[in-house]
Amino acid sequence: MTIKVAIAQINSTVGDLAGNRSRIFSFAQRAFALGADIVVTPELSLVGYPPEDLLLRDAFYAQSAQAAEALAAELTVFPGLHVVVGLPLLQHGLRFNAAVVLADGKVIATYCKAELPNDSVFDEKRYFSAADAACVFELKGVRFGLNICEDTWFSRAPARARAAGAQVLLVPNASPYHMNKQHLRYDRMRAHVSAQDMALVYANLVGGQDELIFDGNSFVLDRSGQIQAQLKHFGEDLQVIEFDGATPLPAQVHPALPVEAQVYEAMVLGVRDYIGKNGFPGVLIGLSGGVDSALTLAVAVDALGADKVRTVMMPSPYTAEISWIDSRDMAQRTGVRYDEIPIADCFSAFKHTLSDEFAGLAEDTTEENIQARIRGTILMALSNKHGSIVLTTGNKSEMAVGYCTLYGDMAGGFAVLKDIAKTLVYRLCAYRNGISEVIPTRILTRAPSAELRPDQTDQDSLPPYEVLDAIMQMFMEENRSVADILAAGFRKEDVDRITHLIKINEYKRRQSPVGIRVTHRAFGRDWRYPITSKFRG
Repeated sequence: MTIKVAIAQINSTVGDLAGNRSRIFSFAQRAFALGADIVVTPELSLVGYPPEDLLLRDAFYAQSAQAAEALAAELTVFPGLHVVVGLPLLQHGLRFNAAVVLADGKVIATYCKAELPNDSVFDEKRYFSAADAACVFELKGVRFGLNICEDTWFSRAPARARAAGAQVLLVPNASPYHMNKQHLRYDRMRAHVSAQDMALVYANLVGGQDELIFDGNSFVLDRSGQIQAQLKHFGEDLQVIEFDGATPLPAQVHPALPVEAQVYEAMVLGVRDYIGKNGFPGVLIGLSGGVDSALTLAVAVDALGADKVRTVMMPSPYTAEISWIDSRDMAQRTGVRYDEIPIADCFSAFKHTLSDEFAGLAEDTTEENIQARIRGTILMALSNKHGSIVLTTGNKSEMAVGYCTLYGDMAGGFAVLKDIAKTLVYRLCAYRNGISEVIPTRILTRAPSAELRPDQTDQDSLPPYEVLDAIMQMFMEENRSVADILAAGFRKEDVDRITHLIKINEYKRRQSPVGIRVTHRAFGRDWRYPITSKFRG
């Protein structure tokens, strides 16, 4: 018998129970019009993911239950439609990450998550209890089982579903993005679901939630693990997949994106949702004529439109003329508002005020940091006055080694490049210019510089970025030891210096704004190192 299963790849907002309920209803309405029998929405779709410490509030569970009851009543206008909805449940004093099947105004099945991830960006054991019961319901002669996200990364929960008679496993997910993660998902689903002789419907969340990006990429596998459908990357989508009994028939498969396209789209989605979901009217960017602010500007315009982006060039006595020219050029290419506020007078005033304190002492990074902090103060003043949020422009390489200024270039509300290594910055610029050339070529070819002293370049203070990024990746992202990195052929002085800088600059990173995560290990939720530590291994 033919049965139609719809994947509703929706963008939920944490805590917006009314808005999420309306979104689920709208997707169910569209799916019903297309003849769907079942609609699968993502993990915790009714409340958004991750709700974090909202899950410690009883009122959150009570309102979630009320929203689910109201949704069930609303869905009665679609007779026979089964809608899988994710929500938190509070039962007998225990909290569960759950999914319910709503049909004809009733909850006909309830499943509670068994495997609670507690590593990387996850800490579900802080909030939920684990369950161990299978959940299977039958429709049109086909037996459908439920698992939730992490359940399918291990064999136990899928095996329980199969033992209970499931032929097709429906899996709501809130699986956050990192580069090339989709292949990892395929491998795990094939190992733990396909190996149980079940077809799989994998419905993943899409959208930005603070630093996390959910990429969608929902898919369907047949019992042999072959891809039969795949939804959009980084956008809401609805797709109805026809099953012949328990066998999914081939449907649309959106092709995989190259890694640069993945990361760029993740950044655009992250900016759009952080600004939109938090209600900011627009963004402010300190434009320097350098590559980092150029990429940040390109992403912001693609995410929000030029009318919501304002740039400010704040030249110092050390700003090169080409930086002015290139900043004006890029602002014109992107169509954003562009203003120039020189900081020379402010800088002179600071030096005059501190002249007695600094008498007899040579200029050093102190004066460089004063310039950065003047710029940060100006941007934050404009933000306070006009309401737009400041997007910081520092990249992961700089954050790793502390090549950034507290209350200066780190001042702002959202860090677009926080998890983007400098070498990846250039690759992303090349990708974006391949669509349309918004970044002037000279910005990409000149030596990077903070322009805080005469004739300064980044490589005066740092090893080449190719070396820095490779060592950072091995030490910070892959948890490799210093001995392993040296064995890979890097110079001892570079390895010792970079790993030392990563360790001693934790205090700076703790004070940086949240930013978009695109690697499997980013500074922030993934990286929880003590500031005070004598360990040097």
